[in-house]
Amino acid sequence: MNNDDHERRVAVLIDAENIAPKYLPIVLSEANNLGSVNIKRIYGDWTMPQMSSWRTVILDNSIQPIQQYSNVSGKNSSDSALIIDAMDLLYQGRFDCFCIVSSDSDFTRLAARLRESEIYVLGMGEQKPRRASSPPAVSSPT
Repeated sequence: MNNDDHERRVAVLIDAENIAPKYLPIVLSEANNLGSVNIKRIYGDWTMPQMSSWRTVILDNSIQPIQQYSNVSGKNSSDSALIIDAMDLLYQGRFDCFCIVSSDSDFTRLAARLRESEIYVLGMGEQKPRRASSPPAVSSPT
């Protein structure tokens, strides 16, 4: 979908429950290097006290918070909301690039599915050990 004649249209989707706010400047810098960031969304249960550190960062960077209540302990409904939004955005056909921000591997299949649709995917998060047999699902930086 992307060619040299136009700037990439980038969607940034952040799993706030699995990344620290201190990384946001790096995330946004990398996303802006890829093209025009048209959507910035961040997913989490904003009623939880541990999420309060995101408040100022969200406001200062005009990021749309998506509320996802944790109805059952151990279930990550924020991940599901992010995946559903990503697929909705994919089918709208407005984006050449997705920046998925999380420090867990829950989005590996989403990244692979986006790449199957010839969408550039940049995965960002704190590095965690990966099984040797697991190939990366994200695109290499250009």
